[in-house]
Amino acid sequence: MKVMFNDGTVGECAPEEELHVIRHTAAHIMAQAIKRLYPHADFAYGPATDNGFYYDVDLGDTKLSDEDLANIEKEMKKICKENLPIKSFVLPREEAKKLMQERNEVYKLEHIDDLGEDATLSFYQQGEYIDMCLGPHLCYTKALKAFKITQQSGAYWKGDKNNKMLTRINGTAFATKDELEAHMKLLEEAAKRDHRKIGKEMGLFMICDEGPGFPFILPKGMALKNALIDYWRDIHTRENYVEVSTPLIMNRRLWETSGHWDHYKDNMYSTKIDEEDYCIKPMNCPGGVMVYASQPHSYRELPMRVGELGIVHRHEMKGALHGLFRVRCFTQDDAHIFMRKDQITNEIMNVVHLINEVYEKFGFKYFIELSTRPEDSMGSDEDWEAATNGLKGALEQLGLPYIINEGDGAFYGPKIDFHLEDCLGRTWQCGTIQLDFQMPLNFNLEYTDENGQKQRPIMIHRVCFGSIERFIGIVTEHYAGKFPAWLAPVQVKVMPVSEKSNEYATKVYEALRAAKIRTELDTRDEKIGYKIREAQQVGRVPYMLVLGAKEVETNTITVRNRDTAESTNMTLDEFIAKITKEISERIS
Repeated sequence: MKVMFNDGTVGECAPEEELHVIRHTAAHIMAQAIKRLYPHADFAYGPATDNGFYYDVDLGDTKLSDEDLANIEKEMKKICKENLPIKSFVLPREEAKKLMQERNEVYKLEHIDDLGEDATLSFYQQGEYIDMCLGPHLCYTKALKAFKITQQSGAYWKGDKNNKMLTRINGTAFATKDELEAHMKLLEEAAKRDHRKIGKEMGLFMICDEGPGFPFILPKGMALKNALIDYWRDIHTRENYVEVSTPLIMNRRLWETSGHWDHYKDNMYSTKIDEEDYCIKPMNCPGGVMVYASQPHSYRELPMRVGELGIVHRHEMKGALHGLFRVRCFTQDDAHIFMRKDQITNEIMNVVHLINEVYEKFGFKYFIELSTRPEDSMGSDEDWEAATNGLKGALEQLGLPYIINEGDGAFYGPKIDFHLEDCLGRTWQCGTIQLDFQMPLNFNLEYTDENGQKQRPIMIHRVCFGSIERFIGIVTEHYAGKFPAWLAPVQVKVMPVSEKSNEYATKVYEALRAAKIRTELDTRDEKIGYKIREAQQVGRVPYMLVLGAKEVETNTITVRNRDTAESTNMTLDEFIAKITKEISERIS
């Protein structure tokens, strides 16, 4: 694909960069369209992204409607038909500032001021539109073949909540119309699976204006959450974890010792108790450390695997909140493993096996990232090198491929992140394994070795689900609310065909409840077809029991399967045995 580089030359870009060039060009063409329709528009940043492109723009008091977005897209198509050549040029810093001043580009001027005094800046121009950019771009506007504006939202200038809120206009672009169409169908399917929509329909959770970012888990959502927790407890008991619960609020001194106050305080909530500063925990690890430190330990006790389903609070910007995916309060399925140095590789391998087992249970594929030391870190070079090599060694011994993510480790240690892929091909970062030499040092943790000498343990921080609430959002979209029976908030719905069957239906309902099967009874005076559709499409109940005169007479039940729409007649005992096995084995 021919592209225009910022030095004015035309050449070929690498195949893996083509989509980026297309989308970056689309962002410029969209900005040109916006400027034609809204001459007062002032532009900030307009990059290509993994999923498309966006431009942050200051439109003053102008608010855009869906019709306005459609008009912007229409103007973009017009610009493409004009087949304007896209040219590049460079200017010294002062000349660049003069050009932006002449064009009244306030945000671009501020951006130039953030750059060095000797900076030479590159620009791209198509028709009347000029934008400051590194490029490369397509050579003509007509080369942009397939694009779509998708939505608008708010975004602070430079991502700083103290700055002005701008309008972010998002779009996507592809090399061909077929690729765009396939992507739009994927977005349509994703919208149908939106966990906020399904969560409301199924009564799983709600978020109120009185508590933005603080989800209320409703009864049916609680049944789902408890099913996940029961599974978590079963596999952790099997793997010799013990479970603890640590306080929600602890003195600021603890968080200073752990390093969180220096490295994470902007995301922490705090309060005053007895005229002292206290913090609501954003993480469970200092509490886990306090549990370990509460009594002396021998080398024979290690590894010590301590799990906690701890509620944590983190301050997230209001504009970043999104259903259960980004919240301010959530349950973290944490565990902290205290061990000797010679146990590092084996313990990491055990955790990898456990996380793999969890993701396979839900049918998730995943890839692994190894995140290394960030700039804002604590500890010695030697400890960081030893921790990083420990993680690498475990992954290589397991034969697992991984990607290095430079500088994205936790402030106290490197980490392995598991990015799972759902049925739509979207990726989510959930599981993590963090190796920590620093917190045991900060809290002076010890154990007695075989020679009676005091030694420092090493610590692993790890989660499987990550945030249980977020994981509920992910699996809701993955299954489109059609959870397997072991997870389903309502596993069975009993529906009499008429009032004459109500007494028999009640007996069936009570028998199912006695067998600890999550069951609802629908005796409303509605047609059976309506009841079935509602249970299948709204409640997404795995099994519906349809009971009429025939079932009453033969003392049987007719079982309708949600996923196959097939109906089977059987005895109640046969069905209870079948579904109990399905639930106990957690068949997905």
